[in-house]
Amino acid sequence: MSYIPSAELAPRVLQGDRRAIARLLTRAESGVAEARATLDAMFALAGRAHVVGITGVPGSGKSTLVAKLVTEVRKSGRTVAIVAIDPSSPFSGGAILGDRIRMGELAGDSGVFMRSMATRGALGGLAKGTLEVVDVLDAAGFDMIIIETVGVGQDEVDIARAAHTTVVVSAPGLGDDIQAIKAGILEIADVHAVSKCDRADANKTIADLKTMLALGLTHLDREQWSRRTGPDPVVHGKAGADPAYRVDPDFRPDVIATSSVRDQGVTELLSAIDRHRERLERTGEIEKRRASIAERRLLAAGEGILHDAFARHRTGRLSSLLEQLRARTLSPHAAAQRLLRELNLGGDA
Repeated sequence: MSYIPSAELAPRVLQGDRRAIARLLTRAESGVAEARATLDAMFALAGRAHVVGITGVPGSGKSTLVAKLVTEVRKSGRTVAIVAIDPSSPFSGGAILGDRIRMGELAGDSGVFMRSMATRGALGGLAKGTLEVVDVLDAAGFDMIIIETVGVGQDEVDIARAAHTTVVVSAPGLGDDIQAIKAGILEIADVHAVSKCDRADANKTIADLKTMLALGLTHLDREQWSRRTGPDPVVHGKAGADPAYRVDPDFRPDVIATSSVRDQGVTELLSAIDRHRERLERTGEIEKRRASIAERRLLAAGEGILHDAFARHRTGRLSSLLEQLRARTLSPHAAAQRLLRELNLGGDA
């Protein structure tokens, strides 16, 4: 099969051509240089879809729940793309594709597109190129894009920097009363879904979550809103602030009990996700989230450019610096600054 230039794929992607979409996604995931200009164009055309992140510890039932959720979204007439981040195979480096096996019931639906991506050593639950893949799917016209993270457990917070709405899936009986409480996972949730609620011990997980939300997040909500929007006119009695940005001390992420086996709670979960998007749009927070995602992408792109520049000079300018590092006559920080200066990339910071 002959190679089709990425620029020629672009108009087909915008028309929803699934083969063209798949090809451009592969190039986005692989970092093909030839696709750079086309991917930049996709970014300019994206920004309409609702990006929903689904995360949680392994064994919490994320993939099965995502399949049920997508079915519910399709009932509303919306199209859905799923980006399923799979662990890399230790032998091939590719995605294990377990999610495609678990979501096989979605095959054949023209309103659903699924893409599995390998982590390839990336940390934080996302794969390199995930958000460029989201750009392509967004520009292709999908109404909702679901990112299901790899499920690395308590260090999986990158999804909160990539999605408009983050759903944390918890399940009873995984070794802790509620693992999502740990290491900041509780705070990143816009919606909590407790899966496997047909189990007898599910009520305790739900109760623990609601207790933690009631006790722990009132101050956090106020602090975050004040930092983002300035003093609240109601709480602080100051005029001139936009009343749309009032601190809402009563806001709590919804806690939804679900059971994929019984098809229970999925409708309620979608309603909670939709309510969260409506709240973001009503308060103007959606623009702040988009700005935060853009900032994160800018920094990540800069890190990638620097990494590539360093790698290109590994046998040249970098080798002499590495020798000095091995001899401990130069610190890593000083070596990095010197290399940046030599590459005309700065280095005075």
